[in-house]
Amino acid sequence: MSNDMPLTLAVNWLDGRFQVAAEALAARLQLPVLADLPDGAGLLLELDDEGLSLRSTEAGAPGAVRVDFVSGAMAHRRQFGGGAGQMVARAVGIRGSIRPSVLDATAGLGRDAFVIAALGCEVTLLERQPVIAALLEDGLQRARAAGGEVAEIASRMRLMHCDAIAAMGAWQQDVPQVVHLDPMFPHRDKSALVKKEMRLFRPLAGDDDDAPQLLAAALQLASHRVAVKRPRKAPAIAGQQPSAQLAGQSSRYDIYGKKKLD
Repeated sequence: MSNDMPLTLAVNWLDGRFQVAAEALAARLQLPVLADLPDGAGLLLELDDEGLSLRSTEAGAPGAVRVDFVSGAMAHRRQFGGGAGQMVARAVGIRGSIRPSVLDATAGLGRDAFVIAALGCEVTLLERQPVIAALLEDGLQRARAAGGEVAEIASRMRLMHCDAIAAMGAWQQDVPQVVHLDPMFPHRDKSALVKKEMRLFRPLAGDDDDAPQLLAAALQLASHRVAVKRPRKAPAIAGQQPSAQLAGQSSRYDIYGKKKLD
């Protein structure tokens, strides 16, 4: 979206079969439906046969984004992604028979959480942006309905729509062994997919300016470690210094160890 244009977001459906569900979603998110906007909307949450998606109506805008754990890139990564050798798996401490409980406090589209759950961990996902949480909830519902391995993986994923800092500060549930953080930062990744998602999400979510508070809350809650994803050359988040780092081609993990996972 251009910086001088106000962001308008509405819910739409592409077939009358989805009208009731779309109107219920609009009411829950306190958003208008497209039919009620005389000048249209800049961003559309749309329901169709493939589920919920988000797209921009701008000329030349990228295609729609949806959460799809069943097919496409996530299916390929599940089958050929490298298993426990992937950087995210090593960062949260997966090795041998060790499968820690993980809280993904910046869930986004759930890709990292899905990889972690696919490797056998129970994962709780926190997402504070309501539109992104709705996309994620839709993707998880479709994964559970798909049956087979994908449904089994999705059964290990539990989504909470909440502010992560507040939720971690008042945590009443089982304490996670590991907290995973991937705060929003200015992506320099050249892939079209990342560019597309960032162009759509940044007007909604912005940058995570409260990353130091997020890290502090995670360090307070996690029993064993906190793993923070960062651009490879970016400074560590302000606050406690990491005890270890894992570096990849474009990103790295800062590891904050509290206790050995065994």
